[in-house]
Amino acid sequence: MMVSEAAGDDDQPRARKVYEYLRDGIIDGDFPPGSRLLERELSERLGVSRIPIREALPQLEAEGLITTLPRRGAVVTRLTLRDIDELFNVRTSLEVLAARLASQQPHSSATAALEPALARAELATADGSKSEIAAANSAFHEAIVRLSANRLLQSMMAPINARVRWLFRLTSDRDPGVLCSEHHELYDAIRNGEVELAASLAFAHVERGRRPSLASLAGVLPAGAEPNQEDLA
Repeated sequence: MMVSEAAGDDDQPRARKVYEYLRDGIIDGDFPPGSRLLERELSERLGVSRIPIREALPQLEAEGLITTLPRRGAVVTRLTLRDIDELFNVRTSLEVLAARLASQQPHSSATAALEPALARAELATADGSKSEIAAANSAFHEAIVRLSANRLLQSMMAPINARVRWLFRLTSDRDPGVLCSEHHELYDAIRNGEVELAASLAFAHVERGRRPSLASLAGVLPAGAEPNQEDLA
């Protein structure tokens, strides 16, 4: 991939394009955990100066995708089971709140915000692309947060979204048809203004993924610290 020194057709700043390239590469495994992101190599690969790379790295670090280490520079994060467990803890609080607030928005707003995201997830599920399924499902969850119209919640979720997509990519062996069906139920509850039902479905949807996710990643990720043992039972 080359990122032109001139703005692209969509006029995105170069730093944004570099950020998206690195974010997607980390999530898809092109930059494995523990690997270094060397400015010189990335500059040559992408055809840009080091400035947009330096501008992109802080956002990746804020999202937990990289860590800056002394004498090593930017290194792709090594996720642990504890990280995954903690991510689920945060999601069962913030995403439930997002669903509750989203269901209080006008019917037309919910349809406009969520229908395209749901359609993208359905198409990805039909095509079977694991990378696109992870991205589309994550986008559906992000659309619910935006629909909540709560700026503080949106700012709190912003650095978490990339980790959620990373989680979805790491656990792409889960049945996407089941996930799509659960998204449909959640969408209907939000669109129909069923506040408590939407909150309950959001909680159940997130929590159902905890145990199988931890189980499938138990042989892949280090423990870090013991996750809730009942979640591995």
